[in-house]
Amino acid sequence: MTLSPIPKVLSTFLKYKVKAVLIGGQACILYGAAEFSRDIDVAIMVSPENLKDLRKALQELEAERVFYPDLSEEVLLRGHACHFRCHRKDVKGFRVDVIGVMRGVDSFSELWKRREEIELSGIGKVPVIGLADLVKTKKTQRDKDWPMIRRLIEADIYNAPEAPPEDKICFWFAECRTPKLLVFLASKYPEIASRMSIKRPLLSSAIQGNQEEVRTLLRDEEDKEMEADRQYWAPLRKELENWRLKRDV
Repeated sequence: MTLSPIPKVLSTFLKYKVKAVLIGGQACILYGAAEFSRDIDVAIMVSPENLKDLRKALQELEAERVFYPDLSEEVLLRGHACHFRCHRKDVKGFRVDVIGVMRGVDSFSELWKRREEIELSGIGKVPVIGLADLVKTKKTQRDKDWPMIRRLIEADIYNAPEAPPEDKICFWFAECRTPKLLVFLASKYPEIASRMSIKRPLLSSAIQGNQEEVRTLLRDEEDKEMEADRQYWAPLRKELENWRLKRDV
């Protein structure tokens, strides 16, 4: 991250005390699941004071709105994202995407409680969305997000201590998307796998060691989430188009 404009953007947010957590591709990088990204995505607390601080940071970055809509409490609370392009010389062309509400994810106050603060050289402690919440944000209609969930969980498993806490194991059973790993985990922690199969039935196939069936059921999970995401965004896209039409009249 030190060879990109990212530290400068993040330090500007910290300078103005913008209450926000890093999400998206840059958060994935910090959790060990590399993803190339030319922008920064942040979830923010939607309040008049915090938006005032955000505008100060954007002004210092010489950021202008791109796309639509304009930044406002109403827009963010309805689930829309606001997009900005930086023009300050040292961050020129870099994009900042801001969102306040996300599908399937708790309120910002809860995300803030569960945040991780990761120390970055030359910047300080950067608030990053918690891993479990990051995984939820990646359950979208975009094909590219699902392999990222798999890599996030794989990295978490491989970096875990020899004796992980039970809540961590339950998290793996709830979110792991790698058939071979699910079968391995089910053989290593059979009692937990059996309990978790009530919430996630495909774990029964993992307990039986049936990787192919697990793979099929994982695809079914993805299809359901992708359709739910399409349905979530359909009215928001319609609303956005109506706003554009009114603006252009």
